[in-house]
Amino acid sequence: MIEAHDLTRKFGDFTAVAGVSLALQEGEIVGILGPNGAGKTTTIRMLTGFLPPSSGRVTLGGRDLFGATPDSVAVRRELGYLPESVALYPEMRVEEYLSYRARLEGMDRTATRRRLGEVLDRCLLTEVRRQVIGTLSKGYRQRVGLAGAILHDPKVLVLDEPTVGLDPKQIVAIRELIRELGRKHTLLLSTHILPEVELLCGRVLIFDRGRIVAEGSPDELRERLHGQVAVTVEFESAAEDMGEALGRVAGVQAVRREAERAARFTLDCAPGADPRAALFRLAVERSWTLVELVAARASLEDIFVRLVTSDRRDAEPAAGESPLAGEAA
Repeated sequence: MIEAHDLTRKFGDFTAVAGVSLALQEGEIVGILGPNGAGKTTTIRMLTGFLPPSSGRVTLGGRDLFGATPDSVAVRRELGYLPESVALYPEMRVEEYLSYRARLEGMDRTATRRRLGEVLDRCLLTEVRRQVIGTLSKGYRQRVGLAGAILHDPKVLVLDEPTVGLDPKQIVAIRELIRELGRKHTLLLSTHILPEVELLCGRVLIFDRGRIVAEGSPDELRERLHGQVAVTVEFESAAEDMGEALGRVAGVQAVRREAERAARFTLDCAPGADPRAALFRLAVERSWTLVELVAARASLEDIFVRLVTSDRRDAEPAAGESPLAGEAA
């Protein structure tokens, strides 16, 4: 649906994005993660046509987003974009602003009337439709921006921090809306809320230092990058040879006993090994009463921190790169 081909963006001597290539398929929800200054927002601005690349191409349905033809305008109308800082007209009423956005998108009056009621309802704005935007809370203004992004029913929707400033109830509602939008739109989501990515995204792109350093589903990233699996096991009481016996179980590489709880152990296991069934049988054979037996599941946050920390430790600074340069991601 939308593809980036070797995108690079330089600001003077500083390279913010270096050779990024990606492809989003129809109906796919893809998440972008990365620390501040990683190149996420610069990439998003290029994908949405707001910032031309220094080199590389963006295509939507095979058509060039930056082509110097009348067709490029039609291509851009197939994109919807919600930036992190939404630019609104504070003196306009919500309904008035959305009608204005519809005209900018080339929508006729019939389509505007039909879509206006739909997006006001879907973005939970019906009750404030006649309210002046400048009097709205930050959460409501964010929803007005989202309504403007989906008003023209774009094929590709790019959301940069869509739930920022919302209360917990509003976050749940917007997440449900994003899931619904993902069934009929290609959707790119950038957020700092890692559980949000796990809940919504089928695929994740992790950015660091202007490049994509990892890509895959959350489960694929766990399997590929987490390394050792850890199993926590606790018994009702400790036995003298307990640690030694646990260390002999197939797949267990190291045994660590908790200092304050003598019958609780953390077992480092070989990649791909799951010794829980063998541990249960051992407990039965030795008449050890199990209190807890659980395999630790790496969170997306664990993977993200490990990847970015490793990348920053191992990589040499890019030519001309300043540690203070970057962008607000």
